[in-house]
Amino acid sequence: AMAENGGGAAERGGPPAPQRVLFPPTFSVSEIKNKQRRHFMFLRWKQQQRKEKLAAKKKRRKEREALGDKAPPKAVPKTIENQRVYDETTVDPNDEEVAFDEATDEFAPYFNRQTVPKILITTSDRPRGRTVRFCEQLATVIPNSHVYYRRGLALKRIIPQCIARDFTDLIVINEDRKIPNGLVLSHMPDGPTAHFRMSSVRLRKEIKRKGKEPTEHVPEVILNNFTTRLGHSVGRMFASLFPHDPQFTGRQVATFHNQRDYIFFRFHRYIFKSEKKVGIQELGPRFTLKLRSLQKGTFDSKFGEYEWIHKRREMDTSRRKFHL
Repeated sequence: AMAENGGGAAERGGPPAPQRVLFPPTFSVSEIKNKQRRHFMFLRWKQQQRKEKLAAKKKRRKEREALGDKAPPKAVPKTIENQRVYDETTVDPNDEEVAFDEATDEFAPYFNRQTVPKILITTSDRPRGRTVRFCEQLATVIPNSHVYYRRGLALKRIIPQCIARDFTDLIVINEDRKIPNGLVLSHMPDGPTAHFRMSSVRLRKEIKRKGKEPTEHVPEVILNNFTTRLGHSVGRMFASLFPHDPQFTGRQVATFHNQRDYIFFRFHRYIFKSEKKVGIQELGPRFTLKLRSLQKGTFDSKFGEYEWIHKRREMDTSRRKFHL
């Protein structure tokens, strides 16, 4: 109809009618008003993107096969981790100052094997079932740990009792709406105290393909990517929860993996299938921690001196800046 109208206008001597463009050059799927049509077009666009990416990948592979030994080295993909902003507090293993600090800090008696870890695990006041089960399972992971349920007793009264009974660490599990959401770790008798936000808690029965119950053997401890001075302190806090001499016959491993300042905890059992193949089986529980503050001394929310506090508006200025 438009072509006929345009032709008729030209025959009559008038200016030709402009041809209407269905979609402007800058059109995007988000401009489609109909929700179902927009979703359908978005799926088609994603499918097309995947096809183009796969075709480009096949093309590159064929080019590399054709070049053989003359092929250029594979490009290293850019990730947030390998583009991390350099932190001036990154620990050098050969630094004499770091070695002196580690020899004189609050955890030195543990690493010198002068003390044996003894852990008290407690909760917020009147915990619900999920938090109770989590504490019981955590006690099977950490050797020589004891669960005590608070009944309105303040932490300031619990800490002197811990010191008197030779406990080396206090773990407090906080909850919100029946879900564990916080962990306070305090080293006795002189601190420090770390406050973590807890998320992604999975109990043993919620883990797929889980193994049998853990044994009473002392597990190995793996600490990954704790590179800065702050991360080093936090890693030493976790290490001091477990006895220094692991029992390898139990084949159990507790892993604290730091990635982008999130600390992922996993508990596994490994099985040697052959000289080269090793199978691992998750035992649980699993959870994720995010450091909120590190405080000198034992828990004191009113007059405590803080070594480090996470301030989102000031610290989270770049996605590639990490503190642990």
